[in-house]
Amino acid sequence: MHSAYTDNFSPAYIEAGTGEFWRANVALFAAAFSTFALLYCVQPLLPELARVFVLSPTESSLALSVPTAGLGLGLLIGGSASEVSGRKSIMCGSLIASALLTIAGAVAPSWSLFLVARALAGLALSGLPAVAMAYVSEEFHPRASGLAMGLYIGGTGIGGMTGRLIAGFLTDEFSWRWALGGIGAISLCLSVMFWLLLPVSRHFIAHEPSVIELLATAKAHLRDGGLIRLYVMGFILMGSNVSLFNYIAFRLVDPPYHLSQTAVGLIYLVYIFGMASSPWAGHLAAKRGSRTVLWILAVVMLVGVIITLAEPLWIVLAGFSVISFGFFGAHTVASAWIGRRAATGKALAASLYLFFYYAGASILGTATGKAWSGEGWAGVAASIIVVLAIGSVVSIRMRKIPEIQEPAAA
Repeated sequence: MHSAYTDNFSPAYIEAGTGEFWRANVALFAAAFSTFALLYCVQPLLPELARVFVLSPTESSLALSVPTAGLGLGLLIGGSASEVSGRKSIMCGSLIASALLTIAGAVAPSWSLFLVARALAGLALSGLPAVAMAYVSEEFHPRASGLAMGLYIGGTGIGGMTGRLIAGFLTDEFSWRWALGGIGAISLCLSVMFWLLLPVSRHFIAHEPSVIELLATAKAHLRDGGLIRLYVMGFILMGSNVSLFNYIAFRLVDPPYHLSQTAVGLIYLVYIFGMASSPWAGHLAAKRGSRTVLWILAVVMLVGVIITLAEPLWIVLAGFSVISFGFFGAHTVASAWIGRRAATGKALAASLYLFFYYAGASILGTATGKAWSGEGWAGVAASIIVVLAIGSVVSIRMRKIPEIQEPAAA
Protein backbone atom coordinates (compact mmCIF):
# COMPACT_ATOMS: atom_id res chain seq x y z
CA MET A 1 0.00 0.00 0.00
CA HIS A 2 1.29 3.44 -0.92
CA SER A 3 1.48 6.21 1.63
CA ALA A 4 -0.12 9.60 1.23
CA TYR A 5 3.30 10.94 0.28
CA THR A 6 3.55 8.49 -2.63
CA ASP A 7 0.34 9.86 -4.10
CA ASN A 8 1.45 13.46 -3.81
CA PHE A 9 5.14 13.28 -4.71
CA SER A 10 6.88 12.04 -7.83
CA PRO A 11 8.88 8.77 -7.64
CA ALA A 12 11.80 10.87 -8.96
CA TYR A 13 12.31 12.19 -5.45
CA ILE A 14 15.26 10.65 -3.61
CA GLU A 15 13.89 7.89 -1.37
CA ALA A 16 15.49 6.72 1.88
CA GLY A 17 17.44 3.47 1.63
CA THR A 18 18.18 3.68 -2.10
CA GLY A 19 21.64 3.82 -3.64
CA GLU A 20 20.93 7.32 -4.85
CA PHE A 21 19.99 8.36 -1.32
CA TRP A 22 23.35 7.25 0.03
CA ARG A 23 25.34 8.75 -2.86
CA ALA A 24 23.60 12.07 -2.33
CA ASN A 25 24.22 11.94 1.39
CA VAL A 26 27.90 11.05 0.97
CA ALA A 27 28.27 14.05 -1.36
CA LEU A 28 26.44 16.39 1.03
CA PHE A 29 28.41 14.96 3.95
CA ALA A 30 31.69 15.71 2.12
CA ALA A 31 30.52 19.25 1.40
CA ALA A 32 29.42 19.82 5.00
CA PHE A 33 32.69 18.33 6.28
CA SER A 34 34.76 20.61 4.06
CA THR A 35 32.74 23.74 4.82
CA PHE A 36 33.00 23.44 8.56
CA ALA A 37 36.60 22.23 8.61
CA LEU A 38 37.59 25.35 6.64
CA LEU A 39 35.51 27.65 8.82
CA TYR A 40 36.34 26.35 12.30
CA CYS A 41 39.90 25.06 11.97
CA VAL A 42 41.15 28.33 13.50
CA GLN A 43 39.13 27.99 16.72
CA PRO A 44 41.66 25.95 18.78
CA LEU A 45 44.44 28.14 17.34
CA LEU A 46 43.12 31.40 18.80
CA PRO A 47 45.65 31.39 21.71
CA GLU A 48 48.46 30.64 19.22
CA LEU A 49 47.34 33.41 16.86
CA ALA A 50 47.15 35.81 19.82
CA ARG A 51 50.74 34.87 20.71
CA VAL A 52 52.18 35.08 17.17
CA PHE A 53 50.48 38.34 16.17
CA VAL A 54 50.50 39.86 19.71
CA LEU A 55 46.73 40.16 20.08
CA SER A 56 44.15 40.17 22.87
CA PRO A 57 41.72 37.21 23.10
CA THR A 58 38.94 39.42 21.70
CA GLU A 59 41.11 40.47 18.74
CA SER A 60 42.18 36.91 17.99
CA SER A 61 38.52 35.82 17.95
CA LEU A 62 38.15 37.86 14.74
CA ALA A 63 39.84 34.94 12.95
CA LEU A 64 36.46 33.20 13.32
CA SER A 65 34.07 36.14 13.68
CA VAL A 66 35.17 37.79 10.41
CA PRO A 67 34.56 34.75 8.17
CA THR A 68 31.28 33.94 9.89
CA ALA A 69 30.17 37.53 9.24
CA GLY A 70 31.17 37.18 5.58
CA LEU A 71 29.37 33.87 5.43
CA GLY A 72 26.20 35.32 6.93
CA LEU A 73 26.12 38.28 4.53
CA GLY A 74 26.99 36.12 1.53
CA LEU A 75 24.18 33.71 2.30
CA LEU A 76 21.67 36.36 1.29
CA ILE A 77 23.34 36.39 -2.13
CA GLY A 78 24.24 32.73 -2.52
CA GLY A 79 20.76 31.40 -1.84
CA SER A 80 19.22 33.86 -4.29
CA ALA A 81 21.87 33.18 -6.97
CA SER A 82 21.11 29.47 -6.78
CA GLU A 83 17.49 30.22 -7.70
CA VAL A 84 18.80 31.38 -11.07
CA SER A 85 21.84 29.23 -11.91
CA GLY A 86 21.08 26.00 -10.07
CA ARG A 87 22.08 24.35 -6.82
CA LYS A 88 24.98 22.02 -7.68
CA SER A 89 27.19 24.49 -9.58
CA ILE A 90 26.91 27.13 -6.84
CA MET A 91 27.80 24.62 -4.11
CA CYS A 92 30.81 23.20 -5.98
CA GLY A 93 32.22 26.62 -6.86
CA SER A 94 31.81 27.65 -3.24
CA LEU A 95 33.86 24.69 -1.99
CA ILE A 96 36.73 25.22 -4.43
CA ALA A 97 37.02 28.99 -3.86
CA SER A 98 36.92 28.72 -0.06
CA ALA A 99 39.61 26.00 -0.04
CA LEU A 100 41.94 28.14 -2.18
CA LEU A 101 41.35 31.21 0.00
CA THR A 102 42.15 29.19 3.13
CA ILE A 103 45.47 28.21 1.57
CA ALA A 104 46.03 31.90 0.78
CA GLY A 105 45.38 32.76 4.42
CA ALA A 106 48.00 30.21 5.48
CA VAL A 107 50.73 32.21 3.71
CA ALA A 108 49.46 35.70 4.61
CA PRO A 109 52.40 37.75 6.00
CA SER A 110 50.35 39.99 8.31
CA TRP A 111 47.29 39.84 10.57
CA SER A 112 45.34 42.27 8.38
CA LEU A 113 45.95 40.23 5.20
CA PHE A 114 45.12 37.05 7.11
CA LEU A 115 41.75 38.56 8.10
CA VAL A 116 41.09 39.61 4.49
CA ALA A 117 41.67 36.03 3.32
CA ARG A 118 39.44 34.70 6.11
CA ALA A 119 36.67 37.18 5.25
CA LEU A 120 36.77 36.20 1.56
CA ALA A 121 36.80 32.51 2.48
CA GLY A 122 33.69 33.03 4.61
CA LEU A 123 32.03 34.89 1.75
CA ALA A 124 32.88 32.05 -0.65
CA LEU A 125 31.52 29.45 1.77
CA SER A 126 28.15 31.20 1.68
CA GLY A 127 27.35 29.38 -1.55
CA LEU A 128 26.82 26.09 0.23
CA PRO A 129 24.80 25.94 3.51
CA ALA A 130 21.48 27.51 2.49
CA VAL A 131 21.67 25.99 -0.98
CA ALA A 132 22.26 22.54 0.52
CA MET A 133 19.22 22.97 2.76
CA ALA A 134 17.14 23.98 -0.27
CA TYR A 135 18.48 21.00 -2.25
CA VAL A 136 17.44 18.60 0.51
CA SER A 137 13.94 20.08 0.74
CA GLU A 138 13.49 19.94 -3.06
CA GLU A 139 15.12 16.64 -4.03
CA PHE A 140 14.50 14.29 -1.09
CA HIS A 141 11.16 12.65 -0.43
CA PRO A 142 9.52 14.16 2.68
CA ARG A 143 9.95 10.81 4.47
CA ALA A 144 13.70 11.03 3.82
CA SER A 145 14.36 14.75 4.23
CA GLY A 146 14.57 14.72 8.04
CA LEU A 147 17.15 11.93 8.04
CA ALA A 148 19.06 13.57 5.18
CA MET A 149 19.16 16.89 7.03
CA GLY A 150 20.35 15.12 10.17
CA LEU A 151 23.14 13.36 8.26
CA TYR A 152 24.16 16.62 6.60
CA ILE A 153 24.32 18.45 9.92
CA GLY A 154 26.19 15.48 11.37
CA GLY A 155 28.73 16.06 8.59
CA THR A 156 29.10 19.66 9.69
CA GLY A 157 29.89 18.36 13.17
CA ILE A 158 32.50 15.88 11.95
CA GLY A 159 34.04 18.52 9.68
CA GLY A 160 34.21 21.09 12.45
CA MET A 161 35.61 18.54 14.89
CA THR A 162 38.17 17.03 12.51
CA GLY A 163 39.30 20.40 11.21
CA ARG A 164 40.01 21.52 14.75
CA LEU A 165 41.81 18.27 15.63
CA ILE A 166 44.01 18.40 12.52
CA ALA A 167 44.75 22.08 13.07
CA GLY A 168 45.81 21.50 16.67
CA PHE A 169 48.05 18.54 15.79
CA LEU A 170 49.73 20.18 12.77
CA THR A 171 50.30 23.38 14.75
CA ASP A 172 52.13 21.47 17.48
CA GLU A 173 54.15 19.43 14.95
CA PHE A 174 54.85 22.16 12.37
CA SER A 175 53.04 25.53 12.57
CA TRP A 176 49.61 27.08 12.26
CA ARG A 177 50.40 27.88 8.62
CA TRP A 178 50.88 24.21 7.76
CA ALA A 179 47.65 23.48 9.61
CA LEU A 180 45.55 25.83 7.49
CA GLY A 181 47.28 24.85 4.25
CA GLY A 182 46.71 21.16 4.92
CA ILE A 183 43.01 21.62 5.61
CA GLY A 184 42.66 23.67 2.42
CA ALA A 185 44.25 20.86 0.38
CA ILE A 186 41.96 18.22 1.91
CA SER A 187 38.94 20.34 1.09
CA LEU A 188 39.96 20.62 -2.57
CA CYS A 189 39.91 16.82 -2.81
CA LEU A 190 36.48 16.67 -1.17
CA SER A 191 35.17 19.19 -3.71
CA VAL A 192 35.92 16.71 -6.50
CA MET A 193 34.11 13.93 -4.61
CA PHE A 194 31.10 16.19 -4.14
CA TRP A 195 30.85 16.99 -7.86
CA LEU A 196 31.10 13.35 -8.89
CA LEU A 197 28.56 11.94 -6.41
CA LEU A 198 25.77 14.50 -6.02
CA PRO A 199 22.73 13.74 -8.24
CA VAL A 200 21.59 16.54 -10.51
CA SER A 201 18.54 18.52 -9.44
CA ARG A 202 15.28 17.15 -10.82
CA HIS A 203 12.85 19.52 -9.15
CA PHE A 204 14.76 22.79 -9.36
CA ILE A 205 12.99 25.45 -11.44
CA ALA A 206 15.13 28.42 -12.46
CA HIS A 207 13.74 31.88 -11.80
CA GLU A 208 14.72 35.07 -13.55
CA PRO A 209 16.41 37.49 -11.13
CA SER A 210 13.94 40.00 -9.76
CA VAL A 211 14.85 42.37 -6.96
CA ILE A 212 11.19 43.21 -6.43
CA GLU A 213 10.22 39.56 -6.13
CA LEU A 214 13.18 38.87 -3.86
CA LEU A 215 12.27 41.72 -1.53
CA ALA A 216 8.62 40.68 -1.52
CA THR A 217 9.57 37.12 -0.57
CA ALA A 218 11.98 38.33 2.12
CA LYS A 219 9.28 40.62 3.51
CA ALA A 220 6.81 37.73 3.65
CA HIS A 221 9.34 35.59 5.53
CA LEU A 222 10.16 38.37 7.99
CA ARG A 223 6.46 38.92 8.70
CA ASP A 224 5.87 35.27 9.51
CA GLY A 225 5.95 34.81 13.28
CA GLY A 226 7.10 31.19 13.07
CA LEU A 227 10.05 31.97 10.81
CA ILE A 228 11.06 34.99 12.91
CA ARG A 229 11.24 32.84 16.03
CA LEU A 230 13.30 30.25 14.17
CA TYR A 231 15.70 33.00 13.05
CA VAL A 232 16.05 34.17 16.65
CA MET A 233 16.76 30.60 17.73
CA GLY A 234 19.45 30.29 15.05
CA PHE A 235 21.14 33.46 16.35
CA ILE A 236 21.04 32.21 19.93
CA LEU A 237 22.08 28.61 19.27
CA MET A 238 25.08 29.38 17.08
CA GLY A 239 26.18 32.46 19.02
CA SER A 240 26.19 30.47 22.24
CA ASN A 241 28.02 27.50 20.76
CA VAL A 242 30.78 29.56 19.12
CA SER A 243 31.29 31.72 22.22
CA LEU A 244 31.74 28.69 24.45
CA PHE A 245 34.16 26.90 22.13
CA ASN A 246 36.13 30.11 21.40
CA TYR A 247 37.08 30.82 24.97
CA ILE A 248 37.39 27.31 26.35
CA ALA A 249 40.65 27.18 24.35
CA PHE A 250 42.02 30.09 26.41
CA ARG A 251 40.80 28.48 29.62
CA LEU A 252 42.53 25.18 28.85
CA VAL A 253 45.95 26.61 27.95
CA ASP A 254 45.97 28.61 31.19
CA PRO A 255 46.46 27.26 34.75
CA PRO A 256 45.53 24.83 36.17
CA TYR A 257 45.25 22.84 32.92
CA HIS A 258 48.25 23.97 30.78
CA LEU A 259 47.12 21.89 27.80
CA SER A 260 48.98 21.80 24.47
CA GLN A 261 47.39 22.81 21.14
CA THR A 262 46.85 19.15 20.29
CA ALA A 263 45.21 18.48 23.65
CA VAL A 264 43.00 21.58 23.28
CA GLY A 265 41.95 20.30 19.86
CA LEU A 266 40.86 17.02 21.44
CA ILE A 267 38.06 18.76 23.34
CA TYR A 268 36.22 18.97 20.03
CA LEU A 269 35.79 15.20 20.14
CA VAL A 270 32.68 16.03 22.13
CA TYR A 271 31.14 16.83 18.73
CA ILE A 272 30.63 13.08 18.47
CA PHE A 273 27.66 13.57 20.79
CA GLY A 274 26.35 16.26 18.46
CA MET A 275 26.73 13.97 15.46
CA ALA A 276 24.71 11.35 17.28
CA SER A 277 22.00 13.82 18.27
CA SER A 278 21.48 15.27 14.75
CA PRO A 279 19.85 12.27 13.02
CA TRP A 280 18.21 11.23 16.31
CA ALA A 281 16.64 14.67 16.75
CA GLY A 282 15.48 14.74 13.12
CA HIS A 283 13.84 11.33 13.54
CA LEU A 284 12.27 12.24 16.90
CA ALA A 285 10.92 15.54 15.53
CA ALA A 286 9.31 13.62 12.64
CA LYS A 287 7.53 11.38 15.17
CA ARG A 288 6.74 13.82 18.00
CA GLY A 289 6.78 17.18 16.21
CA SER A 290 9.43 19.91 16.11
CA ARG A 291 7.41 22.01 18.56
CA THR A 292 7.80 19.32 21.21
CA VAL A 293 11.50 18.61 20.64
CA LEU A 294 13.12 22.01 20.05
CA TRP A 295 12.58 23.57 23.47
CA ILE A 296 13.82 20.46 25.28
CA LEU A 297 17.11 20.54 23.34
CA ALA A 298 17.56 24.26 24.09
CA VAL A 299 17.20 23.52 27.80
CA VAL A 300 19.67 20.61 27.50
CA MET A 301 22.23 23.02 26.06
CA LEU A 302 21.68 25.46 28.94
CA VAL A 303 22.23 22.69 31.50
CA GLY A 304 25.51 21.81 29.77
CA VAL A 305 26.80 25.37 30.22
CA ILE A 306 26.06 25.24 33.94
CA ILE A 307 28.04 21.99 34.23
CA THR A 308 31.15 23.65 32.71
CA LEU A 309 31.41 25.96 35.72
CA ALA A 310 32.98 23.06 37.66
CA GLU A 311 36.78 22.91 37.95
CA PRO A 312 37.72 19.25 37.23
CA LEU A 313 38.58 18.76 33.56
CA TRP A 314 36.44 15.64 33.15
CA ILE A 315 33.35 17.52 34.36
CA VAL A 316 34.11 20.40 31.99
CA LEU A 317 34.33 17.88 29.14
CA ALA A 318 31.04 16.31 30.26
CA GLY A 319 29.41 19.74 30.16
CA PHE A 320 30.64 20.34 26.62
CA SER A 321 29.34 16.91 25.59
CA VAL A 322 25.88 17.94 26.82
CA ILE A 323 26.19 21.30 25.03
CA SER A 324 27.09 19.59 21.75
CA PHE A 325 24.21 17.14 22.06
CA GLY A 326 21.71 19.94 22.63
CA PHE A 327 23.14 22.31 20.03
CA PHE A 328 23.31 19.93 17.08
CA GLY A 329 19.93 18.42 17.87
CA ALA A 330 18.26 21.83 18.16
CA HIS A 331 19.90 23.10 14.97
CA THR A 332 18.74 20.01 13.07
CA VAL A 333 15.15 20.49 14.21
CA ALA A 334 15.13 24.24 13.46
CA SER A 335 16.76 23.75 10.02
CA ALA A 336 14.24 21.14 8.90
CA TRP A 337 11.38 23.27 10.29
CA ILE A 338 12.46 26.21 8.09
CA GLY A 339 11.95 24.15 4.91
CA ARG A 340 8.47 23.06 5.99
CA ARG A 341 7.39 26.44 7.32
CA ALA A 342 8.32 28.49 4.23
CA ALA A 343 5.52 28.15 1.68
CA THR A 344 7.64 29.69 -1.09
CA GLY A 345 11.23 30.90 -1.53
CA LYS A 346 12.70 28.05 0.51
CA ALA A 347 16.31 28.91 -0.40
CA LEU A 348 15.81 32.52 0.73
CA ALA A 349 14.10 31.35 3.94
CA ALA A 350 17.07 29.08 4.64
CA SER A 351 19.47 31.93 3.77
CA LEU A 352 17.76 34.25 6.24
CA TYR A 353 17.91 31.59 8.95
CA LEU A 354 21.63 31.06 8.35
CA PHE A 355 22.23 34.81 8.17
CA PHE A 356 20.92 35.15 11.72
CA TYR A 357 22.71 31.92 12.66
CA TYR A 358 26.13 33.21 11.62
CA ALA A 359 25.37 36.73 12.82
CA GLY A 360 25.05 35.14 16.26
CA ALA A 361 28.48 33.54 15.82
CA SER A 362 30.08 36.86 14.84
CA ILE A 363 28.36 39.11 17.35
CA LEU A 364 28.20 36.90 20.43
CA GLY A 365 31.48 35.15 19.58
CA THR A 366 33.36 38.46 19.80
CA ALA A 367 31.22 40.19 22.44
CA THR A 368 31.80 37.43 24.99
CA GLY A 369 35.53 38.13 24.69
CA LYS A 370 34.87 41.09 26.96
CA ALA A 371 33.31 38.75 29.50
CA TRP A 372 36.37 36.50 29.30
CA SER A 373 38.77 39.42 29.79
CA GLY A 374 36.77 40.71 32.76
CA GLU A 375 35.57 37.63 34.64
CA GLY A 376 37.19 34.63 32.95
CA TRP A 377 35.15 31.54 32.28
CA ALA A 378 32.53 32.47 34.88
CA GLY A 379 31.78 35.62 32.89
CA VAL A 380 31.50 33.74 29.59
CA ALA A 381 29.24 31.06 31.11
CA ALA A 382 27.00 33.61 32.86
CA SER A 383 26.54 35.55 29.62
CA ILE A 384 25.59 32.45 27.64
CA ILE A 385 23.27 31.16 30.39
CA VAL A 386 21.27 34.39 30.05
CA VAL A 387 21.21 34.09 26.24
CA LEU A 388 20.12 30.44 26.33
CA ALA A 389 17.45 31.21 28.93
CA ILE A 390 15.96 33.67 26.45
CA GLY A 391 16.20 31.01 23.73
CA SER A 392 14.44 28.49 25.92
CA VAL A 393 11.55 30.89 26.46
CA VAL A 394 11.31 31.59 22.71
CA SER A 395 11.32 27.88 21.85
CA ILE A 396 8.68 27.10 24.48
CA ARG A 397 6.44 29.81 23.03
CA MET A 398 6.89 28.23 19.60
CA ARG A 399 4.76 25.29 20.75
CA LYS A 400 1.79 27.38 19.61
CA ILE A 401 3.21 27.90 16.10
CA PRO A 402 2.11 25.41 13.37
CA GLU A 403 5.01 23.67 11.62
CA ILE A 404 3.53 24.49 8.19
CA GLN A 405 2.13 27.87 7.20
CA GLU A 406 -1.63 28.00 7.19
CA PRO A 407 -3.14 29.15 3.86
CA ALA A 408 -4.15 32.55 5.20
CA ALA A 409 -0.62 33.26 6.43
CA ALA A 410 0.92 32.10 3.17
